[in-house]
Amino acid sequence: MSELCTSESVVLRAIRDEIVMLLRSPTTDQEARHPDALALHGVNTRATVPSVYPTVTQVLELETIRKGRPRVVAGAAGLGRTVRWTHVAELPDIAPTLRGGELLLSTGLAFPDDADRLVAFAHDLAEAGVAGLIVELGRRFATELPASLVSAADELGLPVIELRRETPFVQVTESVHALIVDAQLSELRVSDEVHRTFTELSMEGAGPEAIVRQTARMANAPVVFENLSHQVLAFDPAGVSAEALLDRWESRSRSLVSRGRSTADPASGWVVATVGARGTDWGRLVLALGRTSTPRDLVLAERAAAALALGRLIEREHGSLERQSHRTLLSAIVDQNLPSHEIRLRARSLGVALDDKALVGVVLRPTPTSPGAVADQARLTRLAESTADALKGTRALGLVGVLDDATIGLLLAVTDRATVDQALDTISSRVSRAAVEAEEELVVVAAGSTVVDVLEVRRSFLEAAQVADVAGGGAARPFHRLADVGLTGLLHLLRRDERLQTFVERELGPLLAHDEEHGTDLFGALGHYLDAGRNKSEAASTFGLSRPAFYERLRAIEEILGVDLDNVSTCLTLHVAVAALHAVRSPS
Repeated sequence: MSELCTSESVVLRAIRDEIVMLLRSPTTDQEARHPDALALHGVNTRATVPSVYPTVTQVLELETIRKGRPRVVAGAAGLGRTVRWTHVAELPDIAPTLRGGELLLSTGLAFPDDADRLVAFAHDLAEAGVAGLIVELGRRFATELPASLVSAADELGLPVIELRRETPFVQVTESVHALIVDAQLSELRVSDEVHRTFTELSMEGAGPEAIVRQTARMANAPVVFENLSHQVLAFDPAGVSAEALLDRWESRSRSLVSRGRSTADPASGWVVATVGARGTDWGRLVLALGRTSTPRDLVLAERAAAALALGRLIEREHGSLERQSHRTLLSAIVDQNLPSHEIRLRARSLGVALDDKALVGVVLRPTPTSPGAVADQARLTRLAESTADALKGTRALGLVGVLDDATIGLLLAVTDRATVDQALDTISSRVSRAAVEAEEELVVVAAGSTVVDVLEVRRSFLEAAQVADVAGGGAARPFHRLADVGLTGLLHLLRRDERLQTFVERELGPLLAHDEEHGTDLFGALGHYLDAGRNKSEAASTFGLSRPAFYERLRAIEEILGVDLDNVSTCLTLHVAVAALHAVRSPS
């Protein structure tokens, strides 16, 4: 005889409540105090734990069900539905009280009598989203269920199972609920392990290589971290051939389009998670599983991607606490956001007294590898620390910090104005030597005017930035000032001035138009002539032409521009115009 159970057992309910509390509570004491500690940068640091429920098929395999000699009579196509909970249903209008995913157990005592109402009953259950209906025969239906109910359920894909032997329903509910609880606890433990592991890596400041290596170990599969252009930034082959893993990587990766923040692709056996924060994505993390993914794989990929994003933010924005403090004060000085007395006070609190000092604004920039390129943040962080270390070897004091995406700022403070150049020479030489030893690009060091008032430091920094725009490597001294860049520097500073651009067009416009129309290079010939100090033979040699051919070009230039190239004043004007054109065309 069946035991009708209208609610879960007290023990099972207690276990379920405990799971809910675990899922809602922070994992560590630190997170309990600061639940958003790792989300301060907009990083989703805890992946959503997918719910894990058994299917109807798995429930039918339980020993308590098998003892009832179950037989599927309808809706076999829906046996893969997940079972969220079991519920004893002995009411004909139970559908409105259901939430979906329930596996209903019934003796059929309260089922409707006529066929039409049985069909409506089946439709109500299907619309409520129940996982299935198990009916014990013997109480209401002796040998089989009504054909109308079976037919309607089969059309709806609603699994209906007959139990041909008396079955204690309380044992069924306890067995199913225990299966659900075990699966959820197992998944919770896995998620907790993943969360703790990557939280520790983030707190330790682990780099991309360490995070990728740990992900590969936990996934037992190759892992690749790529940028948005599908170029590999870090990878761990997890024991397979690296060549095979990365073969045609870009084309293979491009073929998989991410859907949402994480994607499991059954065809390739890959799990892909987007790496990014604050609305900006930087790349993707790929778990090349080569098998069907599990909810654990998605959790692992999402949590690893969050650790990579957090690491990127820390690397980009922080550096040492000292550098952060210096950067904040330098930005306030350059932007003139603070009065002079507060600048002095804050600088003094950082151990850099600015009173009665000669002050110089200095900028340092890694030499771009290509026009318009900027230094990466890791490079700038290293350059800032290298500059601070070089400063310690002098008698000067200073504030050092990142000013923008390509520039390190140094406010140099020395007691004696006469020692400024000596301090600059020492700092510049040491920074350049450190760059060479690290096999990194050279550093351009530019200094502004020496001032004594902190309110004048802004002007010194602006001068230094302008000098850095013009200056390049290869100078006899390791740092540059306005005097070092001469006319070229002046023209570069004025390159945005419409009057300079008008001057260039007036002096050279007809010649440039002729070159463009006829495919000639008379402008280049003019430049060689002027650079050679109006020595026609030397200019012809450097330009790669015979003297007669070069003389013909000079006569053409005179005719087009209406000038006499033997006139010193005319050549001086043209030489300035040529230099100005180079400044106007400068990408910086």
